[in-house]
Amino acid sequence: MKNLYLVRHCKAEGQEPDAGLTDTGLEQADKLADFFSDKSIDYIISSPYERAFRTIEPFAVRRGLEIKLDSRLTERVLSGKNHSEWRDMLRKTYDDLDLSYEGGESGNEAIGRAVTVIREILDGPYKNAVVVSHGNLLSLLLKSYDSRIGYSEWEAMSNPDVYHLSFAGESETPVIRRIWADSPL
Repeated sequence: MKNLYLVRHCKAEGQEPDAGLTDTGLEQADKLADFFSDKSIDYIISSPYERAFRTIEPFAVRRGLEIKLDSRLTERVLSGKNHSEWRDMLRKTYDDLDLSYEGGESGNEAIGRAVTVIREILDGPYKNAVVVSHGNLLSLLLKSYDSRIGYSEWEAMSNPDVYHLSFAGESETPVIRRIWADSPL
């Protein structure tokens, strides 16, 4: 049995790669460290965006674990331009995973890079890994395992959020559970 914990970053000051956590986000990161304290985590990998790795940093420090940064876990770029109707554009990409906008990445392209990270973890020696990333990428990754997951699940995600994926034996399809919703914020 292998366990992956997909973590959406805590509340952030913005969307830029160097946007840090808000004061609330810093408090959430400490609560997230408490949340993981009873789990036997043996590997942490994160998007290199500051809001992502700072989310798991308090836990990593407590456990003495390194945070591996991986650019394949950066947020998906919907478009190279700002659009006022970006939510409608995003919704359409959950229905058509090959749809991409100018300067953006299709859902399938984003899933492709995220799945390679997951495959490497599953093929490695790790039993309990934490993967920290961003809402759109994580929801697409979840969709790759369960086609019922889509725009409304992305919209319902909180900052932070945690999904537990358990892979039994050689199974390629995990059991997926949202586990942060029941935890104290």
